[in-house]
Amino acid sequence: MNSIFLEAAAGTGSSIALIVVYIVVIGGFFYFTMVRPQKKEQTRLNAMIAAMEVGDTVLTTSGFYGTVIDIEDDTVIVEFGNNKNCRIPMQKTAIAQIEKAEEE
Repeated sequence: MNSIFLEAAAGTGSSIALIVVYIVVIGGFFYFTMVRPQKKEQTRLNAMIAAMEVGDTVLTTSGFYGTVIDIEDDTVIVEFGNNKNCRIPMQKTAIAQIEKAEEE
């Protein structure tokens, strides 16, 4: 009768180990498919914004193209269109793309 309880206890221990292995495998899958690419993209965006200079052409997250006029701590002043009076301050996080100014 004791052998029945021992076999049941051994089966429970191996099933718990199997569940732990599944959880680790699924956690690793989510990390490499969701978390890691997002971190790489965020570091790329931070490096791009840190390299931004006055005169660069930027694309905002709302889809507007403009030219950087001034850079402050966490804001930039962007000039939109040919009208030199359309200068709007915006957060650096609102910049989606940067095209460097051509040096002549």
